[in-house]
Amino acid sequence: MIRFQFSVLVFLFVGFVCPALQAVDLPERDSSFSISTQEWPFQPGPRTVKVYLYYPGKELKNVNAETGLMLNLHNWGGTNTSGAGNPAVLTRELNVIVISVDYVQSGSWKDQSGAPYDFGYLQAIDALRALSHVYHALNEQKIPFNSHRIYSTGGSGGGNVTLMCNKFAPHTFTCVVDICGMPRLSDDIAYHLPGGSSLDARYSRDKSSADYLSPGAQELRFIGNPEHLKVMKKMGHAGKIVVIHGTGDTTCPYEDAKQMVQNMQAADLDVEAKFVTKSDLDGVIFKSTGHSLGDRTKMIVKYGGPYIIPGEKKFRLRQSPTDFELKQDVVYPTSDGRYVISYSNGIPAVRFEAK
Repeated sequence: MIRFQFSVLVFLFVGFVCPALQAVDLPERDSSFSISTQEWPFQPGPRTVKVYLYYPGKELKNVNAETGLMLNLHNWGGTNTSGAGNPAVLTRELNVIVISVDYVQSGSWKDQSGAPYDFGYLQAIDALRALSHVYHALNEQKIPFNSHRIYSTGGSGGGNVTLMCNKFAPHTFTCVVDICGMPRLSDDIAYHLPGGSSLDARYSRDKSSADYLSPGAQELRFIGNPEHLKVMKKMGHAGKIVVIHGTGDTTCPYEDAKQMVQNMQAADLDVEAKFVTKSDLDGVIFKSTGHSLGDRTKMIVKYGGPYIIPGEKKFRLRQSPTDFELKQDVVYPTSDGRYVISYSNGIPAVRFEAK
């Protein structure tokens, strides 16, 4: 996967771990810390993930009653903000606290072994737990912020996790911006079939293997799954979905993105697509119709900004309470059972219930 790095000053609190249910003061300046999250079956036992916080002007004191929250999620094989937006720009232009997360399997994919690629499942839970942590901490510290301005964005693998976060938390996001993310875990990507995408998620067709990809697991990871989109609509999903994808992308295939958008439109979800063609190449925002596309930070501001920036004609505020407040189960049926995302204590956990 192509990676983009931005130099960011980060203050690390070594050894500082924030339990998901324990109220912890937020750092006063841009910083990183760890939170506990859901167990990963391929590595049983307690697990933590690293969270990076970026404030407007780099300080918590600059957060105001109109400041929103934005997940900014890295690419497959990346960490922190690689392949995602530049926090210095996003915090300034959008007036948001930017939250980046080293979710499960962050870091060089080629150096990892022993498990297939998660493909947005626990990765979304990790990202949502980080968002939940910041959301609850702001409320508990009585720091004014605009809880109706909650967003997510990411590039490539981060675009996939953004879309899965939107699926797992259908009442939470005001707008999400997916940049060339994986729309589905196809057989091609799951089993690295010849002649298709270069991605290899390393799943197995062998039912006795720990790496076996069950039908339901594959159905859940299809962002454009028509039945699941109907569930989202029925639950009252009203957030804006912005999809930016190159027509020449063969890594995260354009045809998959096109189908996903068409299925979202058929389900009457509020989706807007920018499919990048050669005529869009300006050398500034768009430099390619392939997977890298160009300046992803500028894409977020240009195509997501009209819905995110107060005062813009298309600016919107989410009306519903968040899933963290509703504390309801979000349920997606599959051919072999159902997946339940529980918010019973205000933070998400996912489980599969077989038929």
